[in-house]
Amino acid sequence: MRVRDWQDVVKEVTESDADPSGWRAVGGDRKGGLGEDLYLGHPGVGVYQLKTYAKNPLEVRGVGTQVARQVDDDIQPYFPAEGSGHFGVQSPVESEEEAEQVGTELESVLSAHAEAPTTSEALFEDVMGALDSPAYGPLSYDREERSEHLGGLTDTFEEAEAVLETEFDDLVEEDEVGRGFQ
Repeated sequence: MRVRDWQDVVKEVTESDADPSGWRAVGGDRKGGLGEDLYLGHPGVGVYQLKTYAKNPLEVRGVGTQVARQVDDDIQPYFPAEGSGHFGVQSPVESEEEAEQVGTELESVLSAHAEAPTTSEALFEDVMGALDSPAYGPLSYDREERSEHLGGLTDTFEEAEAVLETEFDDLVEEDEVGRGFQ
């Protein structure tokens, strides 16, 4: 298991050739204090775990790793089905021309959905398509307490959890922060 900066893990997710809409995510507050835990899973790619915290309003720090190379029948039930919350990963546009093109496409999508009967799922799917998001899908995230699904994934990947916790605690200590920015 190779622990990396959380942004490197997200980059690996976005650069995968997987169906962008096939991703699922489960997240919540970290069990042992500061920060958040997030699991990203895709049947064709596997499962990634991230531990992050907001060091200040402009900087998120964290670590992550791939914890499974596939989403098997034991892991699948922990990830949400359609109809849950949503998440999407987006790379910034690289030029003014690209920004205008994306803006025009997004405006067309919103206009079409405003004029016709639609569902929130269909709108989300079309917006992610217009933004050319490389990874998106349903999200289960509980801000109040750790969900059963998050706890189940943490228990399933107990060894990875221990290694990431150690690396994460070292990062927080190195940053000399007693709590994250909220």
